Amino acid sequence: MKRTQLLVAFLSVLSLVMTGCGTSDSVKSVTLSTSAASSGGFFNLVGADGTLQLIVTDNYRSGKTIVSTNEATYTVTTVGFDDHNNALPPYGPTTVPISSTGLMTAIVPLCTWTDLPDPKTGLPQSPPVWAYTGYYQVVAHHDGLDSQPVAIGVGSLESNSPTGGCGPS
Repeated sequence: MKRTQLLVAFLSVLSLVMTGCGTSDSVKSVTLSTSAASSGGFFNLVGADGTLQLIVTDNYRSGKTIVSTNEATYTVTTVGFDDHNNALPPYGPTTVPISSTGLMTAIVPLCTWTDLPDPKTGLPQSPPVWAYTGYYQVVAHHDGLDSQPVAIGVGSLESNSPTGGCGPS
């Protein structure tokens, strides 16, 4: 009798394993996006005290997704220069901080865009044709995984454009 019960228990467990029941659904990747529209895949913090909401999403092996913005941490690296060829200020609480809810804010007056010169006249174009001179590269971290990098320009200061502003809005 005991052998029969052991065999039934073993076959039950084997059946559960074989059908996928009881397996854990784990995070396979983390995605970083923003609530703003992009300009060719690039994002811009527009204006003094401009904000950009970052969104971190956990992508599970089963296909489900869960927003994990409030649990994520971030690494931010400066790339390039401002529109006056100065090094970008380092990431921190007085430049472009990211809150615990993923809100990135432009605090330092900065323009990381330039209005490309007209090939014929050499003057900035109107309407502007924006190009990055530098940006803050943001990577989100959650559940031991890193997101893809996202480039974020800052347009919180006037630029070389005859129409004013800084970068796409």
